[in-house]
Amino acid sequence: MSFYGVTDLWTYVLGAFGIILLPGPNSLYVLSVATARGVRAGYQGAFGVFVGDTILLLLTALGAASLLRSNPSLFLVVKYLGAAYLAWVGINLIWSAIRQWNSKPVAGAVEADVPANVQQPFKRALVISLMNPKAILFLLSFFVQFIDPAYQTPAVPFLILSAIIMVFSALYLSALIFLGARLATAFRARKRLSASLSSGVGGLFLWFGTKLATASLS
Repeated sequence: MSFYGVTDLWTYVLGAFGIILLPGPNSLYVLSVATARGVRAGYQGAFGVFVGDTILLLLTALGAASLLRSNPSLFLVVKYLGAAYLAWVGINLIWSAIRQWNSKPVAGAVEADVPANVQQPFKRALVISLMNPKAILFLLSFFVQFIDPAYQTPAVPFLILSAIIMVFSALYLSALIFLGARLATAFRARKRLSASLSSGVGGLFLWFGTKLATASLS
C-alpha cells in the first residue's frame, strides 16, 4: 500500500535522514563558508545547494537515471567532470591552508585574506551540488525506489519525496551555518588551527572526487 504514490514512506524518511547526516561536499562547503564569512554568506552557499539539488531532482523526474544507464559514455563524462571539479576545489583549499599556515601575523592588521573558494558561495555551492556524488547516487538509485510506477499522477509522490529531502537538508545546513559562525571567532584567533581544518576539508574534497570517479550506476 502506498501513500499518494510513495511506497514505504517511513523507510524513505529514515533513509533520507541518515543520508543527509553523512558528511558530503555540500555540507562541508557550507560549513567552511559560514566559518570564513559568517551566517549571511553561509546561507548564500546553502541557497546554491538548494538550487543545485532542485535541478538534480528535476533531471531525475525527467528520466536522467534511465538516460545515464542507457548511455555509459555520457555517465563517464559526467562523473569525470564532477570528480575533476571536486578535486580542484580540494587542491585550492589545501593550497590556501598552506599559505595561511606559512603567513606571518602583522600587528594591527585586519584579517582580509578570504580563500578564493568561499568568495562566491552561491555559484560555487551550485556547482558543487550538481557534482556531489552523494546526491547523484542518492537520486539515481535510492530516491526512485520509493515511487510507485503504477500511480496515476507520478508528480505527486515525486513532490512528496522532494519536499522531505529538502526540509531535512535545510534544517541540517542551517545548523551547520550557525555552528560555523560560532567557530569563526576562535579560528580567526588561531590561524594554524584554521589552516589545519581547511586542509582537512580539502583532503575530503579530494576523496569525494575519487569516490565520484569510481562510482557506477549498478
